[in-house]
Amino acid sequence: MNLSDIDLSVNLGPLRMKNPVMTASGTFGYGLEYGSFVDPNLLGAVIVKGLSIKPMPGNPPPRTVETACGMLNSIGLANIGLKAFIGEKLPLLQDLDTELIVNIYGHHMQEYGELAAALKGVEGISAIEVNISCPNVDRGGMAFGTDPEISARVIETVLRNTDKPVIVKLSPNVTDIRAVAKAVEGAGAHAISLINTLTGMAIDLEKRTPRLAKVSGGLSGPAIKPVALHMVYQVAKSVSIPVIGVGGIMDYRDALEFMVVGARAVQVGTASFVNPRATMDILEGMKGFCQERGITRIEDIIATLKIPDI
Repeated sequence: MNLSDIDLSVNLGPLRMKNPVMTASGTFGYGLEYGSFVDPNLLGAVIVKGLSIKPMPGNPPPRTVETACGMLNSIGLANIGLKAFIGEKLPLLQDLDTELIVNIYGHHMQEYGELAAALKGVEGISAIEVNISCPNVDRGGMAFGTDPEISARVIETVLRNTDKPVIVKLSPNVTDIRAVAKAVEGAGAHAISLINTLTGMAIDLEKRTPRLAKVSGGLSGPAIKPVALHMVYQVAKSVSIPVIGVGGIMDYRDALEFMVVGARAVQVGTASFVNPRATMDILEGMKGFCQERGITRIEDIIATLKIPDI
C-alpha cells in the first residue's frame, strides 16, 4: 500500500478535515509563528491563541515552569484582542489550505456573545472554539465550565450570535465531566474538545515560595495524558456529537490512542514546545501506522477499543 492510498480525512460535525491533526489553542501562536518548522497547510486545522474582546497583557512573570513530565503555565490568556486579530493576523491566514478555528473566551456571559457576533460573517474562519474554563466574574470567579447549566447558557449565547460551527473546550477540573458535555451538547454545540489544563502548582523549596507569580497554573504535557484519555473515553460514550482529544499527546501513538477510545481528531499542544515539528511527526507517524497494518481509512480506527470480559 502506498501512503497516497491512505485516507486520513475525518468529519467533525459540519467540518470535513483533510486529517485529524489540529493545533491546540495557546501553543501555536496565531498560526504562522511555527512557519520555519511546520507547513500549516498540511494540518487538519489550526486553532489560534485564545482571543478576548480587548487586548490582555496576561499575568506577571514567572508564568511558566517545567514540572515532572509536563509544565505549568499561568500566562493569563494574554492576547492582542479581537480587533487586532481581525485586522492584522487574519489576512495572513485566510489563504491557508486548512481549517482555521478561532478560540474565544470571556469573563461575562455577554462577552462571549459579543465575540461571536464580531466574528459572524468574517471569511476564512471555519469554526469557533469556546473556552469555558475562564473565571465567571458575575459568579465570584467560579469557572463557567464547572457548572453544566452555566456552560449550556454560554453556548446558547454564542450560537445565537454566530453563523459558524461551535466547538466547546471542556475543563477537567470538575466532579463529572460527562454532565458538562451533555449540557453543552443539549445547548446545540457541534463538537467538544477535551481536556483543558489541570490546576496545579510548584514550589521553590529553598525560597519557600511558589514558582509561579500567580501561585497556581495549568498543568499540561504527558503527565496529564492518562487523565485526558479517560475523560475522552467517558465523554465519547456519553454524547453523540464529535469529540476531539487533547492532553499530553507527544507522538502519533498517543494521538491514535485517543482515537481508539472515541476521539475523531486530536489537538497537539505542549509537544510543540519540546519539538516544533511535533504536528508534522505525528501526521507522518499516523500514515506509517496505517500503511504497516493495511488500514486505508483513519476513520476505521475511531472508537475501536476492545474491553475484555472479566
